[in-house]
Amino acid sequence: MTHSPIRDGLRLLKQPDFAKLFSAYLISYAGNAMAPIAMAFGVLALTGSTRDAAFVIAAPTAAQVLVLLFGGVIADRTSRQRTIVVADTLAVISQLIIAGLFLSGQASVPALTVFMLVNGIAMALHLPASTGMIPQIVAPADLQAANALLGTARSAAITLGAALAGILVAWLGAGWAIAIDALSFAIAALLIASLRPKSQALTDQATLIQDLILGWREFTRHQWLWTIVLQFSLVIAAFEGVLGLLGPAVARDTLGGPVAWGLIAASFGFGTLAGGIIALKITIARPMLVASLSVLTFSFIPLALAVPLPVNLICFAASITGIGGQLFGVLWHTTLQQRIPGHLLSRVSAYDHLGSIILAPMGIILAGVLYETLGPRTTLLLSAATIILPTLAVLFVREVRELKTQPPISTD
Repeated sequence: MTHSPIRDGLRLLKQPDFAKLFSAYLISYAGNAMAPIAMAFGVLALTGSTRDAAFVIAAPTAAQVLVLLFGGVIADRTSRQRTIVVADTLAVISQLIIAGLFLSGQASVPALTVFMLVNGIAMALHLPASTGMIPQIVAPADLQAANALLGTARSAAITLGAALAGILVAWLGAGWAIAIDALSFAIAALLIASLRPKSQALTDQATLIQDLILGWREFTRHQWLWTIVLQFSLVIAAFEGVLGLLGPAVARDTLGGPVAWGLIAASFGFGTLAGGIIALKITIARPMLVASLSVLTFSFIPLALAVPLPVNLICFAASITGIGGQLFGVLWHTTLQQRIPGHLLSRVSAYDHLGSIILAPMGIILAGVLYETLGPRTTLLLSAATIILPTLAVLFVREVRELKTQPPISTD
C-alpha cells in the first residue's frame, strides 16, 4: 500500500495527545520567539554596549550548561511530562519578573542576569524531557512525521512571533513582549499537563553518578553522535552569537532597528516552516550526511550581515538557513529517537544539548567584545568561518557519511 508522507503526518493531528503537543509547541514558541529579540534590544538600550549586553544574553545558556545533565537524569528517573510542566512553570515566573523589571524601569544588568539564569535552568529541565517524551506520544513508525510536524509548528510560531516582536519592541518596549512569552509558557504547561503519554520505562534506581555514567557510555558508543555534537559546540557558539547579539547590534546600527531584525528573524522562521514541509515529503537514505551538509547554510546569515546586504536579501539568506536548520533538526532527532534505547534517551539527549551549547556563552561574550574591538564585519566573518570549518571536518568521519536510515518498526 502506498502512503503519502504528508497525509500520514497530518493524520497524527487527529490523535488528541499529539494535537495538544503540537498546540503547545505552536503557542510556546510563538511567545519564545519574541523573548530573544526583546531581550537583545532591551539590554542594548539599557547598557548601550554589546560587551555589557553579552553577559545578560549569555546567562541562560550558561545555566543550561550547568544543569542539563541533571535535567536528563531527572527526566529519565521520574516523569518527563511532570518535568516539562515544572520547567515551564519556572519559566513563567522568571519571565514575568523580567517583564516587570522592564515595565517598571527597574531593570539592571545584575537583576536581569539572575533571572535569565533561572530561565536557563527551566530550559535545561525542559529540553531533554521533551526529546524523550515524543516516542511516548507517537508510534515508532511515525517519529519522522511527528518531528517534522512539531518542527513545522515551531517554525510557524517563530515566523509569527519574531515579526510581532520587532513591532512590539519598537512600539511598546521589551517588557510587553516578554510578558506575552510568559503567558505562552503558562498555556503550554497546561496543555502538557493534560497529555496521557505511554508509560515511561524508568531507569533502575542507581545513584546519580551511575546514571550519568550509563548515559555517557551510550553517548560515546555512537561515533556519528559525539562527533556531530563536538562540531556543534563550535557551530552553536558562533550562531548564537550572531542571532542573540551581533544581528540585533547590526540592525540597530545600520539596518533601521528592531523592525528590520524582526523581519530577518521571521524569514528564518519561514525557512524552517518550509524545511518542515520538505522533511514530510522526502526520505533520506543517509540522514547524517544530509544533516551535516545542511549545517553549512548556518553561515549564510553572518555572511549576509557582514556586507551588509539590503534587508530583503538578508531575509532571503535567513530563510535558506531556516530550511537547512529544520532539515538538520528533523533528521537528527529522528535518528536519535530510533537508535538510542528509550530508557536512556533523555540522558543521551542531555549530553547532546550540553555538548552543543557548552561554548555558546563564551561565543556570545566573545562576539560582544570583538564587535567593539575588531568591528562588525571581521567579527561576522570569523563567525561564519567557525561554522563552515568544523562542518567540513565532520564530513571526514565515515559513520557520519555512511549511516543509513533505520527502517521504521511496523505498528500494523
